Amino acid sequence: MIEQNKPVAQAARELDINPNTLHNWKKKYSSEFIRESLPQMSEDQQLRAFQKRIRDLEEENAILKKAMHFFAKDHR
Repeated sequence: MIEQNKPVAQAARELDINPNTLHNWKKKYSSEFIRESLPQMSEDQQLRAFQKRIRDLEEENAILKKAMHFFAKDHR
């Protein structure tokens, strides 16, 4: 998926697995890749990698908060 630049949904269909599972694997692979490649990066590159990771995590948190509010309203 990553090497062939395939969408997650397409790769999940080809592998006959849930797209969420593949998303989780991709996130884990990406975070492990960042950790393994950090010693080879300059401090400036490390800073950019960390800033990107922070932006990604903040976006995930925002999505989860919206989902939490959506489902909380749904149960009332």
